[in-house]
Amino acid sequence: MHISKLDFNNMDMQKVIQLIGKIDAFKGRWGSIENKSDRYLRELRKIATIESIGSSTRIEGAVLTDEEVQQLVNNIRITEFKSRDEEEVFGYYEALDIILDNASSIELSESYILQMHAILLKYSSKDQRHKGAYKNLPNSVVANYPDGNQRTIFNTTAPHLTQKEMQEMIDWVNTAIQQSSVHPLLVIGLCVYEFLSIHPFQDGNGRTSRLLTTLLLLRTGYEFAQYISFEHIIEERKKEYYRVLMHDQQLRGTDKEIISEWMLFFLSSLEILIEKLEAKYASYKERGNYINERQQQIIQYIEEKQPVKLNDIVKGLPDLSVHTIKKDLQLLVQQQMISKAGEKKGTVYIKRLNT
Repeated sequence: MHISKLDFNNMDMQKVIQLIGKIDAFKGRWGSIENKSDRYLRELRKIATIESIGSSTRIEGAVLTDEEVQQLVNNIRITEFKSRDEEEVFGYYEALDIILDNASSIELSESYILQMHAILLKYSSKDQRHKGAYKNLPNSVVANYPDGNQRTIFNTTAPHLTQKEMQEMIDWVNTAIQQSSVHPLLVIGLCVYEFLSIHPFQDGNGRTSRLLTTLLLLRTGYEFAQYISFEHIIEERKKEYYRVLMHDQQLRGTDKEIISEWMLFFLSSLEILIEKLEAKYASYKERGNYINERQQQIIQYIEEKQPVKLNDIVKGLPDLSVHTIKKDLQLLVQQQMISKAGEKKGTVYIKRLNT
């Protein structure tokens, strides 16, 4: 993998340096927050996980909302899926959960990337034959026009060269990180670009690339990545995401392949991410200051069992009186910690996804 792809002009290099400085400064500040191990972080991670699953699958064409994703994940014992969207949600959930819980002990290797891909497609009925295996057919990126014509945007790596180029990419990433020869954010940005350009799998390349991004961010000390959804930022910037990729990939395989547009997009997405996380944490903590342990217990029960009725909570939390639960539910709705739907005996409560 040629480091010459990072030979940015002076103006772009200054922008890159500024963005890296801002992200690393936040990384330092976040370390002191994370060391406190408060309950807000656990809640933020739950929310980020749901948003990541929803966004990453929607980028590839799924239609499930974050709320629908949350309901599916809460009902993890499902054994039959109603749609391909549900299959993709469970696969992404399982792969992401493993990364979030074990990132520090996961080594970047060809075998792990293949394993991650196999988990991602574990529940996808149409992908069983090629899950966890490199492509055996070309998968060039093409543009489709209204008149029926197609134009090749760029040629991805040929199937017979895929294993070689993947191993070269992995070796370079591991060496660059171990030797600190290139800033880790540049390493991650280049790695993701290379992965998407190789397009090693018949299906699931985009989702795998976003899992790889999270893994590498956590592996290189950017722990805040688990508390806010990077995938959600990419979904919001989807058109620009594809535009910058295609712009830089047009010169793939030539001496002029400089990935400044992609790298600036990648780093600016992380900049947006830290700004959102900082604001979200402050807002969440401020609201959380009004919530006592009993009310937190009610929120947790609702999250685990939702949607729930008043009687469900009374039975599930027998140490609390009906009067107390009613008062707490009213407060939690006012504080926008939970949502209320229906009327009288049909009223149900769910935990708001943005809390």
